[in-house]
Parts: sequence; C-alpha cells; structure tokens
Amino acid sequence: MNDLSASPAGDDASLNDASGEFIRIRGARQNNLKNLDVDFPTGELVVVTGPSGSGKSSLVFDTLYAEGQRRYVETFSPYARQFLDRMDKPQVDSIEGIPPAIAIDQTNQVRTSRSTVGTMTEINDHLKLLFARAAHLFCRHCSRPVRRDSPESIYAELQQRAEAAGDPRLSITFPVDVPVNFSEEEVTRLLQGQGYTRIHSRAGTRLEVVQDRIRMGSAEKARVVEAIEAALRVGNGRVNAFVEASDSGPSPSQAPGMTSAWKFSTDLHCATCDIHYGDPTPARFSFNSPLGACEACRGFGRVIGVDYGLVIPDESKTLAQGAVKIFQSKSFEESQDDLMKYAKRRGVATDIRWRDLPADHRRWVIEGDSDWVSWNKSGKTHWHGVQRFFDWLETKAYKMHIRVLLSRYRAYTPCGTCDGARLKPEALLWRVGTKDDADAVLPPAKRYLSKDTQWTRAQLEALSGLSIHDVMLLPVDKVGELFRRFTLPAPLDEATVLLLGEIRSRLRYLGEVGLGYLTLDRQSRTLSGGEVQRINLTTALGTSLVNTLFVLDEPSIGLHPRDMGRVIEVMKRLRDAGNSLVVVEHDPQIMLEADKLMDMGPGPGERGGEVVFFGTPEELKSAGTLTAEYLSGRKRADAREPGAEYRVPGMEVPNDLAKDPRFGTRSLGIRGATAHNLKNIDV
Repeated sequence: MNDLSASPAGDDASLNDASGEFIRIRGARQNNLKNLDVDFPTGELVVVTGPSGSGKSSLVFDTLYAEGQRRYVETFSPYARQFLDRMDKPQVDSIEGIPPAIAIDQTNQVRTSRSTVGTMTEINDHLKLLFARAAHLFCRHCSRPVRRDSPESIYAELQQRAEAAGDPRLSITFPVDVPVNFSEEEVTRLLQGQGYTRIHSRAGTRLEVVQDRIRMGSAEKARVVEAIEAALRVGNGRVNAFVEASDSGPSPSQAPGMTSAWKFSTDLHCATCDIHYGDPTPARFSFNSPLGACEACRGFGRVIGVDYGLVIPDESKTLAQGAVKIFQSKSFEESQDDLMKYAKRRGVATDIRWRDLPADHRRWVIEGDSDWVSWNKSGKTHWHGVQRFFDWLETKAYKMHIRVLLSRYRAYTPCGTCDGARLKPEALLWRVGTKDDADAVLPPAKRYLSKDTQWTRAQLEALSGLSIHDVMLLPVDKVGELFRRFTLPAPLDEATVLLLGEIRSRLRYLGEVGLGYLTLDRQSRTLSGGEVQRINLTTALGTSLVNTLFVLDEPSIGLHPRDMGRVIEVMKRLRDAGNSLVVVEHDPQIMLEADKLMDMGPGPGERGGEVVFFGTPEELKSAGTLTAEYLSGRKRADAREPGAEYRVPGMEVPNDLAKDPRFGTRSLGIRGATAHNLKNIDV
C-alpha cells in the first residue's frame, strides 16, 4: 500500500499535518492504482504529473472527481436524480472531506448550434438584461430615436424648438380617431360636451382637436404643462404641437397656415411614423426564447434549404451540357427540354458556361418567368424555374424516393429572414452605447443592416451605438473595449451598474486566458477542447463559487506560452476564493506555480499506479524521479543524437518507432490546407 503520510522529500512535507484540512483517499484501486492512500490539502493548487499511463486520470478523474460528483447527485431527491448523469462508485475503501466537484476537461460535448460562446459564459444572459434596461430604440422607418415622453420633457423640448424657430404661435392638439360605428358629427358633439370646440385639422378618420393655443415665450409653464397633461390624457398618450404660420389660425376643415407639427408620445411609439413598439423585455433579446427567436429559423440562424451549389455543381458546364444536375436524370429530362426551349425564346445562351452567364440570365434559370402563374395555367407556356421545380418536389415528399432525392440537394443555408442574426427584427432596433463607442470598435460600414428596416446605409452609419447582433459578431477583446467605454445613461440604477460590472469582469476573464479572438456568436461545438476548458474555467471564476473542488485536465493545451501566466492567475484566483484545484498537467510553467506537486509513476501501465513524490515544486527538483530529472534541467528532451533510439524502461516498441522522427526522416508536405480557419497554407 502507498501510504503518503510522509513525503519522500522529508518529514516537513507530511500530508497528515493536523493544522490543515484534507481530502483523504484510502485504498484507491481504480484501473492501475495500487491501493493508494493520499491526502489532498484543500484550498490549494495541486498539480498531478507523471508519464502517460501512470494513473493520473485514474486518481484525479475516475476516483476523486467521480466520488465528489456522485455524492453531490445523491443530495437530490430520487425524482431529480433521474434527470442527472450518475457516476459509478469508484473502487476505493473511503474518501473523506470531499467537497462538491466540478470537472473542467478537454472534451467538447456540445452538439447543438444553440450553444455559443456567449451562452456558455453566461454573457448572453447579462447582455439581454442590459439591453432591456439601457438600450435605446430607433424607428424602423425613419431611424429617429423612439422614447417615452413625459409632460416635463415635452415642455422642455417645446421650449427649445420654439426658441430656435423664433417663438411662433403653437396649437397644442391631440388626435382622435373616429370609430367605424360612429359618425364624425357624433364624435364632435361628444367632444363639445367636454369643452373641446375647435378642430385643428382632419386627415381621413382622424381629427386633431385643439387643447390650447400658446406662445412659449409668454405662456406660463403651469399652463403649458396642464395643457400637455390634458391632451395626453384624452389623446391616449399622444400630443402634437402645430406651428402656425399666422395668428389667424386654420379653418375648421383644414390648416392652410400650418407649416409643421411636433409630435410626442408617452408610449414606445414613433409619433412621426405612427408605429408602436413593444416593451424591451430580456426574452426579446434571447434567441433561445420563443419571444425573441426569429420565427423563420427558430433562433438557429440557418435553415435547411436547397443548395444551388449542389444543384449546379460544375459551373464550367453550359446549360446544353447539363449544368443543372437534377435535370439530367431520365425522370426529369422533360424539364431539361423545357429549359432549352424557353431559353431560346428568352434569348438566354445555352452554349456559354454557367459562370459566364449574365446575372439576370442565371436568375431567370433559377426563378423562372416573372409572369408564371401556376402549373395548370403557365406550365406549358412559361419556364417554371429550378426553384419552382423543387417546390413541386416538396409536394411529393410523402414518397420515400423523393425525400432521398431532395436530401442530395439540401444543405444548411443562412436564414433569409434574419440573415443569421437569430432574433426577431424588432430586437435589432435597440442599440447600446454612443456613436464614439461604436466607431471605436466597429467601422460604420461593417454594421448589420436589418432587412426589416427602411434605413439607408447612410442612416445606419449615423446612428449611435451597436445592436445586439453587432455585439455578438465582435471579438471578445472588442466587446470588452466597448463596455469599458460604455457609460450608463442617467438616472443610474444600482442593478444595472452591477450588471455592467459583471459583463466587464467576464469579458476580462476571457481575455486573460487568451480567448479574446473568439466572438460571442461562435458555436460551442466548433471550439477545440482547450478552448472549451478555458471557457469553463472563466465561467467558474465568474460565478464566484467557493468551497468547491475543481478538477482540470491539462489547461495549457492549445495555449500560447505568453498566455500561460494568465491561466495560472485565473487558477490562483479560484484558489484564493476558497476553492481546491487538482490539475493534471505536464507544462513546467504551471507545475512550478503549484502549491503541491504529485508525481505518479514510476512508469506507464503495470509499472505505474504509485505516487513517487508529493511535495512542493522546489522539493521535487532534488528528488530522484524521472519528472524531477527533466524539471531540474539535469536531463533534456532535445539532447539526443540524430538516429538515436529512445525507449521507456519496460516498454517495447518496434525499432522504427523508437527513432526520433525529428532526426533523419523525410518531410511530410501539406498543400492548400483550407479546413476551418486555415487560409490555403502550404507546410
């Protein structure tokens, strides 16, 4: 039995120090572990190292983490436990003092495209709350800010506008719509009964009823505010101020002297365009909520549709040579004949390569004749187009062979409604930050222009702030810069201040572990194992957990050496918050920063399963283990001669595999690699 009551480095490294608290493991026999007795100190950073196959993962993950997770799940009711993953009890006599355990490993188990970097780090949850509290709305039609007006704000704006216009005479009015089952005479009699005898103007079934006529320069504030309040009350939250060109005023039926109107509303309503908007709730900014998700793609950002790259796979072919692949089968050769017949009538060349055809001719092939009505009316006289051909196939999809055929030409394509933004159009009208804040992180020409708006590109570039989709497409470093510059509008809300602070801290943590290049919209399933592990590490730091056991599996993988210190700092923060960390690691930089080092070995497989050292990093340098030889510099991995063989004691390998591949071997060439983010590289 391996009893670690004393460290090989000496009595001063004893693990049975009564002054500290420990996780005590007795009789661990999981996999190749040889009946180990180990005491892990709590509240410290412990690194477990050793040769591959020496039992590191068996001890840390299959024993320590498995028991911690199993005990945590056992605290739930039997009903709740059926929905949780339950781990088998490890082969161990006893484990005492183990806290709830969280494993942060390199496996990426995310398969759904709904999970993104933003949802994994919970930044999306905070962003939707921030947008619901601090974002500004812009009208989809005129691009002007839409906000709730109050009598005081209306008075202040009237005063400012009147002063700029030379203090003209103003008619304060409110709109009244004539109901369908009432006549205008009946409505005017009801208004006269309430004291409103003057109609400023008429526009269809809407009457502009005069509340008061004033000049802002001479009218008392109390009178103006009272008129505004009364107009808002009767006008259902809407009030207008008409500028009169003369003191004579308009006639009862029209307003010949009226030059302009200043419109206000106490609701989220664009008074200029007469468009109402819904209140900004957090669910409106979440693509995982039916209230906020795009109705066409249901929040996925893409849909399964016909991929015309599969329909016309070879653009070097002409129409006569069979550029449209699906028409080349015996079943649909009639469509190929129709295409050739109608192409000649429309002047579309059939002997020019598809890639060289004019855009309008290619559009005609895909979409068909614009005056096409239906298969019954136009099927024999007009070209139906490839798109309508696939629509017709969809009606036959109850047949198995048709479904198989359609699957050959389908692929995921960006949603045509939201362009991949995942959200309903109204959510993209809300923006946070100032124009200077937005310009500092994203050029105006690259901002997202929603199809639902009637804005021009110039109007979009003149708007302040960024939409939530713009924020999602920015790298984490840029998002962090945006919210460092961002200041909350008055009046300040303590909850919103805390919310902004939480967003800033989580973005900072991601940058500190070298993930500043990721975008919040990046799908989790496309991340590497090292990226997932570091994201989970920052998420744990952001949730402020305490008295928790964190088990990590080589967090240095995929990380540039310059960012290693940042990961170490994050782990130390978790430790300083009162947590315990057990890390399986081979990187010397992390090993030397540990509070305790456990070296397992002495070899792999049957020769492993023992703890050959447990103490501080400095004590390990003077130990006699294989890890100590390399960590202290007494041995070097690059000191072998060309052609020399390297063998682990007790490990048999063929002679050709024992040679170092870096010496005396031919090179392996890679040309034009374009997978994922590779940019046509040659190595």
